[in-house]
Amino acid sequence: MVNGRTVLERFPAGGPRGSWPAEEFAHARRLEGLAAEVVMDLATDAFLVVVRSEATADAVA
Repeated sequence: MVNGRTVLERFPAGGPRGSWPAEEFAHARRLEGLAAEVVMDLATDAFLVVVRSEATADAVA
């Protein structure tokens, strides 16, 4: 958990041009009812798909 958020998946920032795997993964999680969002982790040069902690608990319950 990072700053009250749970990281679901990490994607390297250097993907092929026109490819948005983090956004596609987040979209699929939103279709499942999770409030997933994509954030950039500058320290690791990666896109993170995260959900707020309370959103994770609500979806599991």
